[in-house]
Amino acid sequence: MLLGAAGGAKAQSGKILCSVTENGAPARGTVAVTQNGKELGAGSCGTSLPVPAGKCKVTVRLDGTLDNPSQTVDAEVKPGQTLPVNVDFKTGVLEVRIESKAQSGTGLVTVNRGATRIGTLGSGVAARLSAGIYQVVVRLGGQERRYEVELRPGQRRIVRAQF
Repeated sequence: MLLGAAGGAKAQSGKILCSVTENGAPARGTVAVTQNGKELGAGSCGTSLPVPAGKCKVTVRLDGTLDNPSQTVDAEVKPGQTLPVNVDFKTGVLEVRIESKAQSGTGLVTVNRGATRIGTLGSGVAARLSAGIYQVVVRLGGQERRYEVELRPGQRRIVRAQF
């Protein structure tokens, strides 16, 4: 009993070890830990992150996606222990191909989710996105085409915008 109390007094911090998967397969991500709105630490998933013991919020982000998804979990770090935080992101791949016989030039593809602009793509450029429903707006030479695209986990969708 005495040894347990002495060991606990020395270890006033613990560690968080996050792991990220994408559709169940290993992926790369980053982690940020906050307590009462103050950042305690940040780093890459797969590496132990030392943080003070106590309750905290752990935010994990998936690398390499257009929409930069994150998941936040409430956690409690115990002194001297490593808390595993495992997060799985559901994603798919979206590619938009602009096809035109009458016009040449560079088209612009805008990807929106609801009222939020997620980003832009060039024709033929594939992007990883969180599973969900997106509005794709394609512009070429003053013309515009709009598409609603549902992207499911693990799915690759190709949208052909014909002008």
